Amino acid sequence: MKNLSKNTRYFFIVVGIGILFMLVLGFNNRIAILRSLTEEAKIVSSQVAVLEVTKASLETQISYATSEAAVEEWAYGEARMIREGDQLIAPIAPSEGTPTPSFLTISTPEPVEYWQVWQA
Repeated sequence: MKNLSKNTRYFFIVVGIGILFMLVLGFNNRIAILRSLTEEAKIVSSQVAVLEVTKASLETQISYATSEAAVEEWAYGEARMIREGDQLIAPIAPSEGTPTPSFLTISTPEPVEYWQVWQA
């Protein structure tokens, strides 16, 4: 270093400071990217959790839909089928229908003034 002049020393110092400044800026940029990716990872993991719950629910529905109980429920309910040995009962509405109730009207007496009572 004794051989180098002051100007070259300053030049290398300035170049070294510039390189350190660039490294700090790059490091800062990488930290900002890391923060944004961490937040995005949290969002994606919550979406994955919701989708796993949905998947479990759909698997439960699929297992019920392929079971014997679902077939029986559909056959008895919607298709109106019967098994061997069952007796089919079909309710029939009465031909007359239900009578409509008649309401009694109760008349309320009109209030009479005292002068009308006296005049009568």
